[in-house]
Amino acid sequence: MNFRYALELAYRGTDYHGWQIQPNASSVQEEIERRLSQLAGNTPVSVVGCGRTDTGVHASYYVLHFEMEREANCAQLMYKLNKMLPDDISVFSVQPVSGEFHARFSAVSRTYHYFVNLEKNPFALDSWHVPRECDFEAMNRAAKQLIGTQDFTSFSKLHTDVKTNICTVYKASWIRQTDQNWYFEIQADRFLRNMVRAVVGTLIDVGLGKLAENQLPEIIAMKDRGEAKLSVPAKGLFLVDVEYPAALFTKIKKQ
Repeated sequence: MNFRYALELAYRGTDYHGWQIQPNASSVQEEIERRLSQLAGNTPVSVVGCGRTDTGVHASYYVLHFEMEREANCAQLMYKLNKMLPDDISVFSVQPVSGEFHARFSAVSRTYHYFVNLEKNPFALDSWHVPRECDFEAMNRAAKQLIGTQDFTSFSKLHTDVKTNICTVYKASWIRQTDQNWYFEIQADRFLRNMVRAVVGTLIDVGLGKLAENQLPEIIAMKDRGEAKLSVPAKGLFLVDVEYPAALFTKIKKQ
């Protein structure tokens, strides 16, 4: 009998080639699996994450699950993991879950934030500097046109292995923290590879007057990646929340 556990954690993705293990490159998944395997008496432990983040993308909230042959003391396991993991990965909780819980497939929504600075700031390196004034209201009006169930092929990386590019977007809006610091929030049932960064790049072009806000539905309808704008840099993108059915998972880390 195996025991299944879920971890809530956060990581700064700057020094990693994304979440997923890959040959000859560092990844967050590899760091965690190595430590868990050591704590399991050098028995290999595989983890399943709630999603794949690309190179340089961060997560202020992330969930994974794994199985161990022996029952674990959750508090002790969390303490030891945090002692062993590098400073840019932090575990918030370890909790037992049923065999029905799956970190990726049980998720009902995910939320991302993309951070933008309108002034150069050496202390805001995990955001993208936009050196020109943007039309905040026009960007928000354009963002509202993303909400609903649509085919987002125009904002997807080409040649991915997904069966469908249809996603349901629940929220999409720009939020001001200060006059110079903004972030874009988007919540959906699923995301395509590179989708958020391509959406942000397109919305920034609306804010800069390079694209009319009413062109967004046309871009979506074309289902052509060449119709949307270039992706913004990874460093400003954060996975900030993952939602699960209450019957399967209870958040310990408060958002």
